[in-house]
Amino acid sequence: MALIITDECINCDVCEPECPNEAISPGEEIYEINPNKCTECVGHYDEPQCQLVCPVDCIPLDPDHEESREELEAKYEKLTGRSVG
Repeated sequence: MALIITDECINCDVCEPECPNEAISPGEEIYEINPNKCTECVGHYDEPQCQLVCPVDCIPLDPDHEESREELEAKYEKLTGRSVG
């Protein structure tokens, strides 16, 4: 499942540089996560780095983009050209 940034975002700028897939970018009002690039850090880290650094806990799973671990691994492989592991 991809992640989403809610409207509780305070635009603190800490999540964007933490994303290894460059899935986070400034939106019109708050930061946004591109679900086509978000792998929940699968292949890079054990946990989503944006969630770890977010001071207001405004980055939950996106119910509109449900993905299995296998789908996230396949997305990582497509984005990076490397296999997970």
